[in-house]
Amino acid sequence: MNESEEKTVLTSLKLKLDKLIDRFDEQRGIIDSYVKRERDWKSSKLEYTKKIDSLNDQIAELDKRVDINE
Repeated sequence: MNESEEKTVLTSLKLKLDKLIDRFDEQRGIIDSYVKRERDWKSSKLEYTKKIDSLNDQIAELDKRVDINE
């Protein structure tokens, strides 16, 4: 290979590498976004589960009071 062919090959390789890096960054952004949404969802689910449990406890307590008063 002569010098100009080497430059062409290196330039081509550099362009391909740049494209791969760009795609990697794009995919990483998509994955990071997905992970964030998943964590937010799990956090919300935990909060809602606690609230539902609390409401169920309140209902059970009210049912006991009604049974006592009857």
